[in-house]
Amino acid sequence: MITAYAPGRVNLIGDHTDYSGGLVCPMAVDLGTTVRLEPGGPTLTLDSDTFAGTAVIDVDIDDPASVTPPWGRYVAGVVSVLRPTIGGRGAVTSTLPVGAGLSSSAALEVAVALAIGADPADPVRLARDCQRAEQLASGVPCGIMDQLVSVAGIEGHVLLIDCASLTWHAVRVPAGVDVVVAHSGEARALVGSAYAERRAAVEAAADLLGVGLREAGPVEVGSLRDPVMRRRARHVVSENRRVAEFAAALDRRDLGAAGELMLESHASLRDDFEVSTPALDALVDRLARAPGVWGARLTGAGFGGCVVALAEPGATERLGLARSWSVHPSAGARRG
Repeated sequence: MITAYAPGRVNLIGDHTDYSGGLVCPMAVDLGTTVRLEPGGPTLTLDSDTFAGTAVIDVDIDDPASVTPPWGRYVAGVVSVLRPTIGGRGAVTSTLPVGAGLSSSAALEVAVALAIGADPADPVRLARDCQRAEQLASGVPCGIMDQLVSVAGIEGHVLLIDCASLTWHAVRVPAGVDVVVAHSGEARALVGSAYAERRAAVEAAADLLGVGLREAGPVEVGSLRDPVMRRRARHVVSENRRVAEFAAALDRRDLGAAGELMLESHASLRDDFEVSTPALDALVDRLARAPGVWGARLTGAGFGGCVVALAEPGATERLGLARSWSVHPSAGARRG
């Protein structure tokens, strides 16, 4: 029996920057997905404790997006990329909430990949393979952040990831800091969302400027004539700056500065990138007004899901949030 585990992630700051080679600052969390597999046979057959239906995937699958049940498409995406020679029978269990923006799909992909033989010694290749699997399964042109931090997470730290070079620097989360994830009540689903449209606008802006948005500044962004494209590019450029400043603030334990940067990030995602919702905005405002909370912002791609906050221990308990989790920076994926 093979056992493989992959954590979900929460992104503290840096959304919609990864697919343009920008900076992100996520951490692997102590919630995740486990795949237990008995190898053998020409198909990979998995049941889930979270989703209905059994995923039965031929090892030579060509079209992951056609698989039913829908959750099996992510499994099929991994199989189609890795091309294992044998399948197996097993089960998927998870402690991750679905539709919350905590990368339950990336955790599933990474755990499946390890279970069917992917090499954990090459985290970038494993993350790239799982990124490709998600793109095939969902049709969403996602970046690599979710898969990479699930693979490469470091206990007690966030990762400052450069998505251009795919290198990272570990930044310790100070003692006495709660990282709280609170659900907005709106399920997040990128399939059918405007995610692809946002990415296309970012890429079009870079093409017009003749320089990647990682290298662009306010003057270049201001030269864009289309007001929507200008706002999208302004978010990416300003968010890259905020990510670098946030990591530095966390490193020096300046939690007030880190919290302010999170609030600025949320405002940019709301106003310039337009991926927030009234429910997310209200939850961020509620958290930001609470004593002992340094900052909050939507986390993930937006369009629903969760908010993340930095707070003093116990500060959010008085708010009576309907669904929330205090999460801790954890190690990355592993195979037992």
